[in-house]
Order: sequence, then C-alpha cells, then structure tokens
Amino acid sequence: MTLRVLAAMSGGVDSAVAAARVAEAGHDVTGVHLALSKNPQSYRTGARGCCTVEDSHDARRAADVIGIPFYVWDMSEEFDREVVQDFVAEYEAGNTPNPCLRCNEKIKFEAVLDRAVALGFDAVATGHHVRKIDGRLVRSVDQAKDQSYVLGVLDAGQLEHALFPLGDCTKDEVRAEAERRGLSVADKPDSHDICFIADGDTAGFLNRRIGEKPGPIQDEDGNVVGTHNGSHTFTIGQRKGLGLGGSPNPRYVLSIEPVGNTVTVGPRESLRVDRITGVRPVWSGSEPLAEPTECHVQLRAHGEVYPATVWQREGAEGEELVVRLAEPATGVAAGQAVVVYEGDAVLGSATIASTSRAAASV
Repeated sequence: MTLRVLAAMSGGVDSAVAAARVAEAGHDVTGVHLALSKNPQSYRTGARGCCTVEDSHDARRAADVIGIPFYVWDMSEEFDREVVQDFVAEYEAGNTPNPCLRCNEKIKFEAVLDRAVALGFDAVATGHHVRKIDGRLVRSVDQAKDQSYVLGVLDAGQLEHALFPLGDCTKDEVRAEAERRGLSVADKPDSHDICFIADGDTAGFLNRRIGEKPGPIQDEDGNVVGTHNGSHTFTIGQRKGLGLGGSPNPRYVLSIEPVGNTVTVGPRESLRVDRITGVRPVWSGSEPLAEPTECHVQLRAHGEVYPATVWQREGAEGEELVVRLAEPATGVAAGQAVVVYEGDAVLGSATIASTSRAAASV
C-alpha cells in the first residue's frame, strides 16, 4: 500500500535517512522543514542547533539527493506559544520543563500532524530512534539513542499516523547509510541543549524574560543560609551555583517555592523520593491502569528505569497517575514526564506534579 507521507526533516542525519528509507519503500514522500523562529539568528547555529537557517539548507540538500519535493513551514508562532512561553511559565511556577518533549507533543505531533492530515497526507515520518510495533511505541534497538521517553506524551491517535523508520538500527548504522546514500549530513554532529537559548545560559535567558527576583536560600529547618537572584533559575537536585560552598557537606536543591521565592537546600539523602503523582495522564499503549499494576517508569530523558507500581485515580482536579517506586529515586522534578513501560513498550505518561517519601508522608 502506497502512503502519502510527510517527512519532517530537521537538517540532521537521522531525519534525512528516515525520509530516504520511506521514499525507497515506494511511498509518496514530501519533505518539510519547520522554521521555528522569526529571528533564526537568535537560535543556536551550526552543529549545536536543530532548527536553524543552516539546518534548513542541509534539509533541502538532503531532499534534493533523495529526489523528493521540499517545503519550509513557518511554525514560529506556534513554537513560541507552546514551547518557549510554556518553558518560561513552568520555571516561574517552580517546575522543570522539558522543551524537547513539549516540542514533540505540541509542534511535531499536533500542529504538524493536524496540518498534514488536512492536506491529505496519511502519515508523518520522523528520525526519532524508536519503534512502533502493533500500534505501540517501543524502545529503539539502540538503547543509548532511544527516544521513547520524549515521545511518551503522544496519544494513540497521533501514533497511528506516525512512522519511525530508524528504530531498528543504531546511530552508527544510520551514519554509514547516509554516507552510502551520498547525504552530506552523514558526519553532522547531533544537536544538543536548548535550541532557543543561543548562548546556553538558561538562567540568563529566564532572568531576561522574568526579571531577577532576589530571595532566600534556606535549610530544611527554615534557617536562611544564603540568597539567590530568582528561584526560577534553579531545579531540583541542583548542586552547583548555590554559592554555599561544597565539601565536606554539599547541599542540593530540595524544593522551590515560587510564591515565597524560596529555595530549600539539604543533603543528597533528602532528595530521595518513592512517591510520585502525575497529572494529565495519556495512555497510548494500554487502557488506563485502574488497578495497581507492576511495571517500570522512566523519570527523565536517558535516565534510569525504576520498577514501580502504577495506577490511575480520580484526583481533586481530574485524573492523576500514582507511582510507587520499589526503590527511592533522586532529583525527581515537577514538570518532567513520568513515562510508564511494560518491558520496552510505552503504556502511557503523565506530567510530574508532586513527589514525597513514604516515611515522611505517614
């Protein structure tokens, strides 16, 4: 069956090889690059970017080699609203967002997919390292490059119209294939960091958007031990940048209270949590787990996987996900995603809203 496929081409090697594979399979493929900034010079450039002018040129050259039509779609307004503004608002609320996850959810698999379907395309293909088996999202064979976590927010309807041609190979194999196909991006470095923070200074970016707001740093007993220029520049588990000294008793950010603009610090032991509550659950590979079910969860991109008991319940503000970890985890931050797995298959996800430790919650 021949499909009309829109290939999202970022300008990197993965999306180029993905588009080439779909075209080689005999499908009717059109390449599209997403312009995500009205002022591309404000975004990262060269090898450190993922959505820049250079990337647009690289994507166009790859489409020419593959022999498919190519377009650039201006998604800058949607990106600013759904990703950049959300990023700032989440930090201001004391959370730690994942902008790449948000971009996948709201831009690549909502705005783009909606437009693609309206234009008559059957599916959107991307270069993510993940598999789709029997309609479920499954980890890539290349565990080091697996991106199932950042796609765990997708719902079943979005997955139905998604193609992931690279999930059955390693990154080294992708680069070798790009070389064989004559794609100039074969040796292009992977993108890193946050594309819309050009200098990599997240705290400076947030201060420019929110403004500096000096406040206290306190210990677990409420004693003021230092000051900061804005609670929005911290994240749970952070050790550096506190200005409190390190050894012999290093302190870590334990909590962020945005209303009082207070940052609480303490020993690493106090970061350990085994109770997590998530909001806005999404189930793509399972019906909602109405009863406590043993499975595994991942709490951040490329983070450790934890055995856990998980279920969904009715909370004060709607459905929520309850996670009980078999062993405590550290550095778990509100605003990140908790993705639920059965083996290598994604069952669903939720946004972390709160954490606690059993002994402290009795």
